[in-house]
Amino acid sequence: MFRIWGRTEREHKIIKQTTYESAAAFEWGGFFGYLSEICEALDVATPVLLKTHIFNYAKFGRVTFLPRDFTEPVNFDKLVLENILR
Repeated sequence: MFRIWGRTEREHKIIKQTTYESAAAFEWGGFFGYLSEICEALDVATPVLLKTHIFNYAKFGRVTFLPRDFTEPVNFDKLVLENILR
């Protein structure tokens, strides 16, 4: 079981947030799927996922997507995914 807190921020203030929870074990191969579901819940476009994003999440338990990581214009400064420890 794992949980991921996803949020969009503008000028250091949270605009939207959601918590993704799964009873299954975390799998790195499914990270794009987790990201897609979080973005759907936040009603934002899914960003381009690079190896550096996955490495940051693996090492720090947190990853930040900036507007340059999206193929469409966005109305926030960053999308943050953070691991929630139990």
